[in-house]
Amino acid sequence: MHELLERMQQNDIRALAKAITMVENEHPEKLAFLRDAFSQKKHARYVGITGSPGAGKSSLVNRLITHIRNEGKTVAVIAVDPTSPFSGGALLGDRVRMNQHFTDDGVYIRSMATRGSLGGLARATKDAVRICDAYGFDVVMVETVGVGQSELDIMKIVDTTALVLTPNSGDVLQIFKAGIMEIADLFVINKADLPGFGKLKALLKELIMMTATDEHEKAIVKTISTENKGIDKLWKQIKDHHDYLYKTKEGTKRRVMQQELEVYELIREEIWRDVTKFINGNDDLPTINENSDPYSLAIDWYEKWKKEGRS
Repeated sequence: MHELLERMQQNDIRALAKAITMVENEHPEKLAFLRDAFSQKKHARYVGITGSPGAGKSSLVNRLITHIRNEGKTVAVIAVDPTSPFSGGALLGDRVRMNQHFTDDGVYIRSMATRGSLGGLARATKDAVRICDAYGFDVVMVETVGVGQSELDIMKIVDTTALVLTPNSGDVLQIFKAGIMEIADLFVINKADLPGFGKLKALLKELIMMTATDEHEKAIVKTISTENKGIDKLWKQIKDHHDYLYKTKEGTKRRVMQQELEVYELIREEIWRDVTKFINGNDDLPTINENSDPYSLAIDWYEKWKKEGRS
């Protein structure tokens, strides 16, 4: 077992932080470490919180942390932030909002920069979730950078995805455009004291009826995170959905799909790393210029890698 993992089993929070940094930085021991960490997983509850910027995701997560801790459970939060254009690191807005939990040993908050990755997550988010599970947290929450038309990767990681919407924000249009309807397991109407709540809820009900099954219907939860209202109902719906997944064939099907996608992604990463190393170390390849045919070059370089570069 890796030394960091042994320290994590002794509740060494510094070892946890170093382990996440190691996978973020693509350390050569990354896959071996993650393989060991996977064998130590304790089946934490994986929860995703996604939604447009300004929907109140961080405030909602902050309230959820308090509610979960009052139940005696430990919580890890992976907050995926935009990348700073100056430092290349994460803009730590989420940590600022959750600062009241910094001294709580039962809470771990980690900001991760997207580093240009699409999909609303950082490349190492899944790995960080697994590491937090291996450490022993009861609940691991992932807060995405913000919903856009390509930011659907959250569904590949968590058990339950909560989509946070606000009245009169235009978010409903994004549901149709971004395919969010398909990935959301429940809807949270935050800032529900604002005008337009009833209209948004009615429209969501219509959308839910279009995708409802006999076994499960997506819930709509009303919250006002600034006043700590609706947080208990939100947590109950998250737990109910988790129970549904682990008692039905749908849950098994989803977990198999997630594992399959992860295996493919890991293979792609290893191939890309190998191909890049071959290209950078091969002076015989033609130099790319503004008139280069990218299709021909891609085919040519890939064939040369298959013939010469693979070990």
